[in-house]
Amino acid sequence: MTGNNQTAISLFLLLGLPIPPEHQNLFYALFLTMYLTTVLGNLLIIILILLDSHLHTPMYMFLSNLSFSDLCFSSVTMPKLLQNMQSQDPSITYAGCLTQLYFLMVFGDMEIFLLVIMAYDRYVAICFPLHYNSIMSPKVCASLLLPLWMLTIVHALMHILLMAKLSFCNNNVIPHFFCDISALLKLACSDTYVNKLMVFILSGLIGIIPFLLIVMSYARIIFTILKVSSTQSIHKIFSTCGSHLSVVSLFYGTIIGLYFCPSANNSTVKEIIMAMMYTVVTPMLNPFIYSLRNKDIKEALIRVVYNKKISLQWFNLGYLQNNICNK
Repeated sequence: MTGNNQTAISLFLLLGLPIPPEHQNLFYALFLTMYLTTVLGNLLIIILILLDSHLHTPMYMFLSNLSFSDLCFSSVTMPKLLQNMQSQDPSITYAGCLTQLYFLMVFGDMEIFLLVIMAYDRYVAICFPLHYNSIMSPKVCASLLLPLWMLTIVHALMHILLMAKLSFCNNNVIPHFFCDISALLKLACSDTYVNKLMVFILSGLIGIIPFLLIVMSYARIIFTILKVSSTQSIHKIFSTCGSHLSVVSLFYGTIIGLYFCPSANNSTVKEIIMAMMYTVVTPMLNPFIYSLRNKDIKEALIRVVYNKKISLQWFNLGYLQNNICNK
């Protein structure tokens, strides 16, 4: 070791998933399909929101940010996992490992914050419908999003700077398919007290406080629903919140199952499976949840496809007329 802030290890080995060798090709095809579905599904949501003016509202602006975050969150881990499965080379450089960890934390934190903002947006829309446009103005939405993106960047950077000061001497095997912060801390051969303390405090705050805010928002929404006597109004409220509530349940259900329901047996396997849920499965399912349960998204898709057909017909008609005139 040449210094306190240097490492003797230049490569880490990612053990990946506990898959038998004879099933590697099958799971490679499965994960590749899942990743492509994630990319296409989230890109579709983003493009629809950009192209359709009816979706230029606060709720869909937050949804486009969520889709972007999901797309990037999955892209941080899946390409490397697929590459390792195909090449049978589990190595990742020290710099690459820290870079992967940094972006995992950025987009993971942003996913949590966006779910809170979207819950607040639904709370305002249902509890204060007459004041929604003034409360959720474009200026307010920007003032909500920009500080949160900055907060995630600073939070992740702080952990990476602390991680860069650690020494890694002998063991370089990470029993995971990506560079997980807890796995890296276990490999360090220098004092990790400050790192663990910051993970405990900040990750606890970022995980618990947003969850409590979401619960509070939906508690107020439910209280409002109980005061509504119209069945049609209740159905409209549930249809408005249904997609977001499904995503929240899927995301936090995985986290609660991982961190609050520990298992003594096969804990590593359980961590890998749960990590696969929130890094791969959840980002893949979110576009389907919003498109299948959201009338506005379906109508926007129809409008965009219809407009593209009309544009293509006009293009073909103009092309034929030019050919006729030239002849």
